[in-house]
Amino acid sequence: MRIRTLLASLATVTAVIGGLALALPAGATTAAAPFADPSKAPGGNFDLSVWQLQEPVGSPGKPTTIPSSRLQGSNGFQDDYFYTDKRDGAMTFWAPEKGVTTPNSHYARSELREMNRDGGAADWSLGGSHKLQATLRVVSVTKNVCVGQIHLGSGGSSTKPLVELYYRANGDIVLGTENSPEGGQTLHNVGHVSVGKTWNYTIAVSGGDTIDLTVNGSTTHYDIPSSFFQYKQYFKAGSYNQSSSDSTTNGARVGFYGLTVSHS
Repeated sequence: MRIRTLLASLATVTAVIGGLALALPAGATTAAAPFADPSKAPGGNFDLSVWQLQEPVGSPGKPTTIPSSRLQGSNGFQDDYFYTDKRDGAMTFWAPEKGVTTPNSHYARSELREMNRDGGAADWSLGGSHKLQATLRVVSVTKNVCVGQIHLGSGGSSTKPLVELYYRANGDIVLGTENSPEGGQTLHNVGHVSVGKTWNYTIAVSGGDTIDLTVNGSTTHYDIPSSFFQYKQYFKAGSYNQSSSDSTTNGARVGFYGLTVSHS
């Protein structure tokens, strides 16, 4: 198994964040302990060699992308959209309602895209076992934010995600599974956590045809339609805001305390 780990130490129900004890919600487990130095850039606390960052700035239709080489290290890249929270060391993503978007989306994002260690874009087949695990909290959200994805890669013309995990302003956690590469999404209610509370998820693929989702220890399974089998995939995580307006102050702010990607 090859494992890409951000903050790989194990944790118990109470996690220590930059010297501050933070209680996780009942039933929560965490795949990574948030021992982070608030004085360092995210790259000083997290292994960002397997990610690149997309931000909601740049020219129309062409958001700025920050390569992993610039993200790494204690003095690595950070700005208003991607930074270490000085209070608890969280790797924080801010996506306002008004921002530069990709050509295929109306919504701004501050989001990591999975990469290979050699600098190439991750692009893996559905066969085998693939997991994205995170410990996080939504600091603020106007309406709805996507905090984790499996996205279609090469193999066809579709630019759709296979699955998206949403957090809504009322605290509901909702999984969106794509019906086909042409579009159409089915929503599944999978949990509830109050805004500002820490929780965790695992988005996994097993057997080449099943999505296994775990939220705070509760697991559900979803079939992958055969129309997706020709496509390769990659993970994304961060703050992909799901609302838009002319406001640069409304939006979604998400802090991550642990993030782990594994393939076998």
